[in-house]
Amino acid sequence: MSARLVIVFVGLIGLNFPALAGGATPPAAPALDASKLKLSSANALVLDASAGQPIYAKGADAVTPIASVTKLMTAMVVLDANQSLDEPLSIDIDDIDLLKGSHSRLRLGTELPRREMLRLALMASENRAASSLARYYPGGTEACIAAMNRKARELGMMHTRFEDPTGLTSDNVSTASDLALMVQAAAGYPLIRDATTTASHYVEVQPLGTVLGFNNTNSLVRAGQWDIQVSKTGFIREAGKCLVMLATIASRSVVIVLLDSYGSLTRVADAMRVKHWLETGESLPMAKAAKVKRFKGTLRQTSHAPTAAKVRVSA
Repeated sequence: MSARLVIVFVGLIGLNFPALAGGATPPAAPALDASKLKLSSANALVLDASAGQPIYAKGADAVTPIASVTKLMTAMVVLDANQSLDEPLSIDIDDIDLLKGSHSRLRLGTELPRREMLRLALMASENRAASSLARYYPGGTEACIAAMNRKARELGMMHTRFEDPTGLTSDNVSTASDLALMVQAAAGYPLIRDATTTASHYVEVQPLGTVLGFNNTNSLVRAGQWDIQVSKTGFIREAGKCLVMLATIASRSVVIVLLDSYGSLTRVADAMRVKHWLETGESLPMAKAAKVKRFKGTLRQTSHAPTAAKVRVSA
C-alpha cells in the first residue's frame, strides 16, 4: 500500500472515530439556567473561583449580618501576625459571651495552644476560642478588630465591617459578594483549609488534662461526600443560618455563599440544590415549607428543640 493511500485511510478513520484521532471528547457541561435554581436563603452567590465570575446571584450585594462567618477573618489576621502556634492561650472572664449567652465547653482557666484555639474557632465555631485569639493578638482585641477591617479593605471587601472577632454581634456585616473574596483568601492558609474541613477533633485541655471532642458545624463536611476546601457556618438570630464554602463541583472550583436562611436544614438543602444544579443544569425539588411562627419578631420552627438552639448560637 502506498504512503499516500495510508494517509488517506488514517484520515478517514479519524473522521469516523474522533477518539482515535485526537482523544475522547469530554462531555459538554450542562447549560446553566439560573431560573432553575430556587434557593431559600435570602442572599446567595455561586462564583466560578477560577474565572472570578458569578454563576448565580440573589441579593448578593445586600449588606447583612454574617454571624460566625466572621471567624474566617479572625483566623486570617491571627495567622498573619506570625505568633507562635504552640503558645498556650487561656480562657478568662473577658471571653464569656454576655451578649447572646452562648454555650461553650471551654471553661474559665482552660488552656490550649494557639493552633488548637484556631482549630476550634473554625471547625466548631467556638466563641471563647475566637475571643481568646483576639485578646492575645499583638495589641489586644481592638488591634485585632482593626486588622480585620484593614484586611477586608485590602481584599476589596468594601461593604464589610467588623466590630468583634466572634460574630456574636449583628454589627459584623458584609455582602455575599464580599464574603466570596474572603473565602478565596482563606483558601490560601493551609491551617484554615485543614481546620474547616476536619469532621471531628479531640483536644486535651489544661490544666486538668481533660480530653474533649468537637464536631464540625457543617454537616456536609461531617458526611464526607463533598470535595470541600474551605467551609464556615454561622448563626445568630439577626443573621439567620449562614454557610460559605469553597468546593469542587462538576470539575469546577466554586465559592458558595448562603446567608439568612431559617430552619435547621435550610442552608444545607440550598447547598445541595446548588450542587445538583451545577452537575445537571436542572432544579432539585424544594421541600415542603415547615410551619413557622413569629417569636419576638423572628421566624422560629415549631419543632421543640430549645436546648439545641441555645448550644448553636453563632454556629
